[in-house]
Amino acid sequence: MTIQRAGARYPGGDPDAGIETRHAFSFGPHYDPDNIRFGAILACNEERLAPGAGFAEHPHSHTEIVTWVVEGELTHHDSAGHTTVVRAGDVQRLSSAAGVRHEERNDADVPLVFVQMWLAPREPGGDPSYEIVRGIADSTPYALPQAAAMLHVRRLAAGERTAVPDADLVYAHVVRGEVHLGGEDLTPGDAARLTGTRDLALLATSDAEVLLWELRAR
Repeated sequence: MTIQRAGARYPGGDPDAGIETRHAFSFGPHYDPDNIRFGAILACNEERLAPGAGFAEHPHSHTEIVTWVVEGELTHHDSAGHTTVVRAGDVQRLSSAAGVRHEERNDADVPLVFVQMWLAPREPGGDPSYEIVRGIADSTPYALPQAAAMLHVRRLAAGERTAVPDADLVYAHVVRGEVHLGGEDLTPGDAARLTGTRDLALLATSDAEVLLWELRAR
C-alpha cells in the first residue's frame, strides 16, 4: 500500500479565475515519470470552482471521465448534445472515445467541489457516450467495462467497517471524514494505492465518504 497525502498533490487550476485544482497524478508542468498512472487511472483531480467559474469548452479523446460532486452543482455540456446538472450523489461518465468537447461550470451561487477521475479505455476509438446515474446507492457499484474498472461509493458512519474489494489493484480516495486502512489513518484528500488486496477492511473513525476503484492489473 502506498499513501499519497492531500498536501502532496500537485497544485493547478487558475485561482484568479476561481478555479483551484489538486492533481494526484503527473499533470502538465508537474511531470513525474513515476506517477503517470495507477492501473487504468490517469488522473484523480480535486476541483473547487467559485460561483460563476468554470472550464471553457475543451477537447478530450481516448479517456473515460468519471465525475463525483461533493458540494454544489456542476453544469455539464458537451459537443454530443448533452446538457445536465450533476449534484452530490450522482455519478457522471463521459466516454470521449475518438474525440469530444465539453465544458464544465458552476452556474450556482454557492461554491462547487467535485472529484474528477480519468481512466484509460482498454481499446481506443469508437463513438463518444454519456451517462449519469442519479443518487447512486452504496450497495450499487458502478461498472466501467471500457476500462475494466468498477467504482464503489462508501458512505460510512463513525465506527462502521466496509470490505475493500479483493482485486489486482484498488485506488481509495477519501472524500470526507477520517478512515483507518491497513494501519494508516487517512483524512480528506488522502489516497491509498493498493496491490493484491485480500480480506482487507476499511474503518471509519468519523462519518466518512470514500471512493474505491476496483482495477485490473494491465
